[in-house]
Amino acid sequence: MVFLLQIRIFDNEQQVASALADHIASAVRQQPGIVLGLPTGRTPIATYAELRRLHAEQGLSFARAVTFNLDEFVGIDASHPGSFRYYMEQHFFGGVDVPPERIHFLNGMAKDLDTECIRYERDIAEAGGMDLQVLGIGGNGHIGFNEPADELIASTHRVTLHAGTRRDNAASFGGDPERVPREALSMGMATILKARMLILVATGAGKARCVERMIHGPLTTRLPASFLQMHRSAAVYLDRPAASLLAVE
Repeated sequence: MVFLLQIRIFDNEQQVASALADHIASAVRQQPGIVLGLPTGRTPIATYAELRRLHAEQGLSFARAVTFNLDEFVGIDASHPGSFRYYMEQHFFGGVDVPPERIHFLNGMAKDLDTECIRYERDIAEAGGMDLQVLGIGGNGHIGFNEPADELIASTHRVTLHAGTRRDNAASFGGDPERVPREALSMGMATILKARMLILVATGAGKARCVERMIHGPLTTRLPASFLQMHRSAAVYLDRPAASLLAVE
């Protein structure tokens, strides 16, 4: 069976954010107890701002939703400005009504990181798996922190970050890539692909090459995002700069 990625192209980044927020809002209204997989990074910030607005102005409620974030750095705690837990509080959780007990995060300070990964997989399974998983894409084609490699790990795992990934995250660490942790915990590829719906978001010309390879190139562990081609219900939301190398209208 052949699955085709649904590709949606918008004029600018704000239109991407509004469309994604509308999709998430509709899903939450239809299924209040939805299990959401959430990303971090620069790209989702505008979407989270729009969701906060919908909560404040239209009463969009996340009170029954369950959330799991994709990844977290090893060796920093939730109060560190570079942690993804801190990011989520600043950009999303602090402005909506998800109950704290329904927010799930990997703990990069856990004493036993392998056990922490097993715990996270168990929590995802007990929640019934992700209904909607939102993804970004790294400049090297990674999703979550599944870096390009000869092999990809299926389940939540500990990963050594590539130098380019550390550079991409340097802004949250005073602009110094050397201050970015060298390791992280991440959902694995199989964990991500088990989600019932996937939406990957990319904006900016800097993502155009990896987006083109993801959509038109071969399935390869050297571009983890290419595995979205295998998913039966996956969409890609792009602004025109990110879509500039695609052979689509």
